[in-house]
Order: sequence, then C-alpha cells, then structure tokens
Amino acid sequence: MSGWNQIQQVRKIEERADKLGLKFAPYRVDDRYGENVALIPKDRDALPIYTRDADVFVGTLEGAAYWMQGVEWAREYDRMVIDRKMDAKRARKEQDERNLQLMKMLKDEKLNLVKT
Repeated sequence: MSGWNQIQQVRKIEERADKLGLKFAPYRVDDRYGENVALIPKDRDALPIYTRDADVFVGTLEGAAYWMQGVEWAREYDRMVIDRKMDAKRARKEQDERNLQLMKMLKDEKLNLVKT
C-alpha cells in the first residue's frame, strides 16, 4: 500500500511531465510485472515532432523523474548559454511543425477526395 508521501511524489512527477508536454502511459512491450511506465506526448498539440504513440521515455517511475530532471536541465542550459529567448523559439518551431502536419493532412484529404 502506498503512503501519502508516495502519492504526493507521484502527483509532482505527473505535474512535471505535464509541463514538459508529456503524460504517463502503460509500457506496452514485454512488461510482465507492470513495473515500467512510458512517457508519451500528452495531446495532439504537445511535442508535435513525435508521433502520438511514441514512447519518449520508458522505465521506472524513479527513472522518469531523473530523465525529466535532465530535460529540464538541458532546457535551462539552452536558455542561459544559447539564447534567453529559447522558449519562444521552441514554441515557434513547434507551431511551424504543427502547420506543416496540418498542410500535409489537408493535401492528403484533398487528393483522396479527388480520387473518389
């Protein structure tokens, strides 16, 4: 049985994942004991460069916490060393990718309509 502190820790890890555009999901490949978790993009708009079923991270809950800490560290390092406007640039590039995907989807739909 989990104690209150463990529940709070899980909630904090989930909040951290949400801020990074991720959500927890069950690991689908050979996880007989259910000890592993996967982090996947949380919705259609989050992390557009990944497919919606991509496992961005797979491992234990503790491993996920450390991995997310590394992602946060890398983002902060980019802000400090490369450019203070890195968050805005990342958001712009993600929106560009969403736009490309939308255009491709619309083009594919248009072609399918013409063929039928």
